[in-house]
Amino acid sequence: MKLVVGVTGGSGAPYALDLLRTLKDLGVHTHLVVSEGAKRVWETEGKTPIQELLDLGSEVHDDRNLAASIASGSYRTLGMVVVPCSSSTLAKVALGLGDNLIARAAHVTLKERRPLVLVPREAPYPRPMLENMLKAHDAGAVILPASPGFYSTPESVEDVLAFLTTRILDQFGLESGRMKRWTGQ
Repeated sequence: MKLVVGVTGGSGAPYALDLLRTLKDLGVHTHLVVSEGAKRVWETEGKTPIQELLDLGSEVHDDRNLAASIASGSYRTLGMVVVPCSSSTLAKVALGLGDNLIARAAHVTLKERRPLVLVPREAPYPRPMLENMLKAHDAGAVILPASPGFYSTPESVEDVLAFLTTRILDQFGLESGRMKRWTGQ
C-alpha cells in the first residue's frame, strides 16, 4: 500500500503530522512531499522539528523534482492526500497546473482516477477559493475541510486530530480505530 502525502503552506501542520504518524502505525508506505511554503509555516506553528515530519515519510521527494516516481501515472498508488492544502495548491489542482511535484502528482492522481483528497484549512472561503473547490471536485477530488465533528466527544487536541485523520483514511478504505464513530441514537 503506497499513498502520496503532500504538505503545503496552509496552516495546519499538526494535521499532517498526525496523519503521517497514523499511516506509519498502519504500515502504509508514504511518498511525502513538503512544499517550501509548508516548511516556512512549520517553523511558526510546528512544536515538533521539521525533521520529525520528514522522518515519517517512507520516501521523501523534493517538490521541485518533476521526474520523481509519483509524477507518472504508471507508478501505482492508493491515491493522494494534500494536508493542509493551501489555496494556491487548490488553484493549481483546479486548473490542472503541474509546476511542482505536489501539483503534478495531484494531476496524475486525477488522471488515473485514483482518490485525491484535498484538506483546506483556511476560513472563511473567498469566492475564488470556493470556485476552485468546485472545479477540483468536478475533476474528481474530494474536498475535505479540516472541520472536526464533535459527536465523537473529543477530550483532547489529539482526539480532534484523530477525527480528521480518520475521515481522511476513510477516503482510501483504511481504518485506524482512533475515532468513536456515530452509531445512531
